[in-house]
Amino acid sequence: MNTVWNARLSRRSLLASAVAAGLVSAVGVVTAVGATQAQVNSAPPGVVPALQQWSGGTGQLVLSAASRVVVPAGASAGLKDLAGQVAADVAEMTSLRPSVVTGTAAAGDISLKVDPAADFGAAKPELKSEAYRLTVGTNVEIVGGSDKGTYYGSRSLLQALISSPDRSSLPVGTAVDYPDYAVRGFMLDVGRRFFTPQYIQAQLRWMGWLKMNTLQIHLNDNGFASHYDNDYSKTPAAFRLASTNPAFAGLAATDGSYSRADWDGFEATAAKNAVTIIPEIDSPAHALAFIHFKPELGLDGGKSDHLDLSKPATTDFMKSVFAEFAPWFRGPTIHIGADEYPASLAGEYKTYFNTMAAYVRSLGKSVNAWGSLTQMSGGGAGYDKNVVINSWNNSWYSPKAAIADGYKVINSNDGLLYVVPFANYYHGQGLDGSYIFNSWAPNIFGGTNDLPAQDPDLLGAMPAVWNDQTWATYTELQVHGLIEKSFAALAQKMWSPTAGGTDYASFLLKVATVGQGPGTGYLPDTITLNRTPGDLAYGRLATASSAESSALGAANAVDGFDATRWASGYSDNQWLQVDLGSSRTFTSVRLNWEGAYGKDYDIRTSGDGTTWTTVAQRRGRTGAGQDTLTFPAATGRYVRMQGITRGTTFGYSLYSFEVIGGDLAQGRTATASSTETANFPAANAVDGNDTTRWASAYTNNQWLKVDLGSALTITSVTLNWENAYGKDYDIQTSNDGTTWTTVAQRRGLTGAGQDTLTFPSATGRYVRMQGVTRGTSYGYSLYSFQIRA
Repeated sequence: MNTVWNARLSRRSLLASAVAAGLVSAVGVVTAVGATQAQVNSAPPGVVPALQQWSGGTGQLVLSAASRVVVPAGASAGLKDLAGQVAADVAEMTSLRPSVVTGTAAAGDISLKVDPAADFGAAKPELKSEAYRLTVGTNVEIVGGSDKGTYYGSRSLLQALISSPDRSSLPVGTAVDYPDYAVRGFMLDVGRRFFTPQYIQAQLRWMGWLKMNTLQIHLNDNGFASHYDNDYSKTPAAFRLASTNPAFAGLAATDGSYSRADWDGFEATAAKNAVTIIPEIDSPAHALAFIHFKPELGLDGGKSDHLDLSKPATTDFMKSVFAEFAPWFRGPTIHIGADEYPASLAGEYKTYFNTMAAYVRSLGKSVNAWGSLTQMSGGGAGYDKNVVINSWNNSWYSPKAAIADGYKVINSNDGLLYVVPFANYYHGQGLDGSYIFNSWAPNIFGGTNDLPAQDPDLLGAMPAVWNDQTWATYTELQVHGLIEKSFAALAQKMWSPTAGGTDYASFLLKVATVGQGPGTGYLPDTITLNRTPGDLAYGRLATASSAESSALGAANAVDGFDATRWASGYSDNQWLQVDLGSSRTFTSVRLNWEGAYGKDYDIRTSGDGTTWTTVAQRRGRTGAGQDTLTFPAATGRYVRMQGITRGTTFGYSLYSFEVIGGDLAQGRTATASSTETANFPAANAVDGNDTTRWASAYTNNQWLKVDLGSALTITSVTLNWENAYGKDYDIQTSNDGTTWTTVAQRRGLTGAGQDTLTFPSATGRYVRMQGVTRGTSYGYSLYSFQIRA
């Protein structure tokens, strides 16, 4: 995250300068002095999803050790709980430790309020409960339309804090924010693959962080019998709720299930993070877990994953399941599944659909179902209309057909929003975040099925992860890696399809900065500016023979984000090349292939972009993921991946194309004991440009230090001295930047130019040139300081 970190350093320096100059008032507001300081904060805080409205003031509010979280007298229990949560979250994510008090906010405090009658701008009346106003002046005031709205305001506050250079300052101004859609959801199939309670808890917190409000948990399902010799008795199936009622002993899956205490924990965490859980108990198809439990209820003598609806006992049993578990569920809605049943049994299906919908409502719950009525019955005539439909497939039941039949719909379109982890269908490598950000919105269903933006019968959207491949070996954290590629983009487009702008790279920088939020440490955070040490291609000019779309251009392969990608046209012999800016030496390339991988390809280099030399080949690659090719040192300004044969019917698609040189220091953060002038900073020694330089003050014992980002093993350094060279100096390493070990020494150097020191392998995060004696009456001056593995 060097780009973000360097930006933070410069902003921190500005704030420190303001403090030193006395521009920070006693209440912690950086005041404007003179025309240059009085600039309005026109850019809104970089929160995700982006704010709907922002009116910038001047200056910054700096929170301090004295800052408190304040609720008014008479505040509800929910608001008081939220105040404690906000204080804990601030303490987790910053160095501040605010107390919680009741009363009137003072300067520098954080005030939380609820006012349903407040002005929330253009918020829809039905969504005002989730709207909020965030005002930063002499203190912070968050006013929500309900506890949920205030909670969302607190997420924006926290994100703005951790995006600031000191993690304690906020731009003065006012935000008014609200969602455009009521349902901002995600569905997780735990029926086919168990996800631990720890995962579910972290997922709920992450969703709240991104202002997503609905988690549907698909609680039962089964594998494909075709993968198990068409033997349904051998086909894995699971129901994931474990009741202590003897009537259901043996129904819960033995490879993982949730107790009542587990579920209560989910509901409690969901409530704290403004998320509603929709439990899904799927029938009459996908019902093999119930058939394993009661084989007599299965269609075709149990040789099916469909329930036999001709038997009254089948409906009675399913009623008993809903009756048993409905008291566990605190949310207002239960999903009854109801997809992919044989159309030849449409009459029995319709009776069952209507019976179960009415029965679940009699338990005090509203009802959702998967859209299947076009395939089942040619439409919704005669079906219970008091049901919300997930429109998952345009042929099974399109959104337009469902709305014409009188239903409200949620966009769960399979072609656009389904992920089947690591499969060769339904986005097996995860949804494309750049496509979601640039081309999708909740009203987009594909083809002629798109709805008008914010159609009153469109409630929102719910992408889904289906773990079809019960035989595959992958972990819940690997699934999270697939989800994370597009999750923030989905959150943005479900909150507001337009407020996030059109610059996906800038959006990802915000995502990388705000992270996944408090309490999500279990989930690996992969949306980072992820530069491999020594990558010469990062940020360089990339071009390609073709691009599938403007959103999938060549630059995506060298932007440092493995959440963006280049994709070519759908033919063999496509290429991607990078201009390194000057002739460079490198020893390997690392390609991270999306699902549309290259089966056969060459790595080529060129000095002029016209005449090419092949330095490495790959033949017979069989799948997506990282591929590293190492070869004898090659030199060139241009490096190309020349595709020969595609691995799929699509084109070539790369998340990243890295050219690994020997210099681990290039582009890393460099600091120094001194600089001669501002024109010769330490960063010049690691910028890859031998026409710029670092120069120290005119004394001995000056140093230059490079932070490699993590502990790495090194074996040599090369210093390119300007005329003000070092006569005597040491090369030192450190893991903490404080305790140093000398790994090499130079004594008696007699002039400028390159000096290479080789030594036994040494490990450290920090590497330093520690000057001992200057070679001239000037200081020390380096065009470059290169560090090699």
